[in-house]
Amino acid sequence: MRILYFSRDYCPHDHRILSAIVAGGHEVYYLRLEDAGRNLESRPIPEGVQVVQWRGGMKKFHWYNIPTLVLSLKEVIIDVRPDLIHAGPIQSVGLVSVLSGFHPLVSMSWGFDLMQDAGKNIFSSWVTRNVLSRSDWLFGDCQAVLNKAEEFGFNLKRSSYFPWGVDLQHFNAGDGSRLRKQLGWTDNTILFCNRSWELQYGVDIVAEAFVKASQVNDNLRLLLLGSGSQKEKIERILNDGNVLNKVVFAGQVPNSELPDYYRAADLYISASHTDGSSVSLMEALACGLPAAISDIPSNLEWVSPGEEGWLFTDGSVEQLSALMQKLDQEKVNLAVMQIKARRKAEKFADWNSNQRKMLKGYDMAVKK
Repeated sequence: MRILYFSRDYCPHDHRILSAIVAGGHEVYYLRLEDAGRNLESRPIPEGVQVVQWRGGMKKFHWYNIPTLVLSLKEVIIDVRPDLIHAGPIQSVGLVSVLSGFHPLVSMSWGFDLMQDAGKNIFSSWVTRNVLSRSDWLFGDCQAVLNKAEEFGFNLKRSSYFPWGVDLQHFNAGDGSRLRKQLGWTDNTILFCNRSWELQYGVDIVAEAFVKASQVNDNLRLLLLGSGSQKEKIERILNDGNVLNKVVFAGQVPNSELPDYYRAADLYISASHTDGSSVSLMEALACGLPAAISDIPSNLEWVSPGEEGWLFTDGSVEQLSALMQKLDQEKVNLAVMQIKARRKAEKFADWNSNQRKMLKGYDMAVKK
């Protein structure tokens, strides 16, 4: 099958999905909507993928460019002659694809597009409803996302549910002592967060909770990866809380080194306000790292309180701080949770298994 894979930018999720499509024996063409100027993925485009040159993909996306992009996409369709277009997120890539008039169209939710952006305003709701109504198939990475699509009138009989998953061989439980020693935190309790420093991911909540918890438990340390638009705010919270000596800012870490960071930690933390099935959460579980996560709908599918970790009320600095404070008394429970975390990942987050559901979805879309 000749597939035109159309995505917003180039990130680790795109690399994973493109690799899976190639491995499935399909002829793959990659179309990039924008280059927002952030290096989200250091690995090159997977071998076997043909990158399409068009009028998009060179700068940040703006709504006023849609007419030009639609015309350019129509030209791409004539040249490539795809059997199917795989497009997402919904309100940007999905909209441009729908306006091209091409079928069959498989729309893929990226979590935030349905869980957050779809209800922002009347226009966004209208766009979401129209893109979904004109999509032949829908990919959703969690039940919460599919439920939201159904609220916008989409028939879930035309959908595939599968978490994007992780490479369970690459992300596995192992010895994290080398990095702990390198950090100088061998005997400390290490909290780990690698969510983007954007408003929807609540890293500021993590920072505020850590400041409060450190006042009670001096043994805590915080390992932060990534960066983002909230960089100044987060650094100010930690500086004003006088805990910078207990925090390491590791920046952007290559995928090849990422498992070492999960293994070095005692607890993974995500205070995300909106999400699909978080890949970083699945990576943590695959590495046998228990999690403390906000109680948003999609997270409830991955962590049961006291099993793979704990839940706290979305936005609650106090509850998250209380969880952090008691970690030193939870060492025995953490050891049991590590085993359960890995088992959850093996059962539900195996990308080698889940990618086959995606490929089967292509066949269903073409039949429809």
